[in-house]
Amino acid sequence: MSNINDIAKQFVEYYYQCFDGDRSSLAPLYRDMSMMSWEGTQMQGAKNIVEKLVSLPFTRVVHKVTTIDAQPSLPNINAVVIAVTGQLLVDDETKPQQYTQLFQLVEDSGFFIYNDIFRLNYA
Repeated sequence: MSNINDIAKQFVEYYYQCFDGDRSSLAPLYRDMSMMSWEGTQMQGAKNIVEKLVSLPFTRVVHKVTTIDAQPSLPNINAVVIAVTGQLLVDDETKPQQYTQLFQLVEDSGFFIYNDIFRLNYA
């Protein structure tokens, strides 16, 4: 596997660039077996996940990544777990919200998101 930290950094930059620009463009990153938990609501499959992301109740969002941690995750398979912390600004808000997102990527003709867990961090 290539340098796992490089894979994680490139993936995170691409993911949030797509999310902040056009959430529907995230569809190719998921498969039918992909699972997402968004603030405790679970969904499966690229179609359901992207429908959820597109339906979120905000027009604009900007992610600012604070940390990225990555580890190999499955023996005998090119897979990586990526933990992200950061801040996001939604629409006209001036106070950023803290968030944590966890991805498990699995390689299959390129990496796809197998698991995706998102949570806002309330203080």
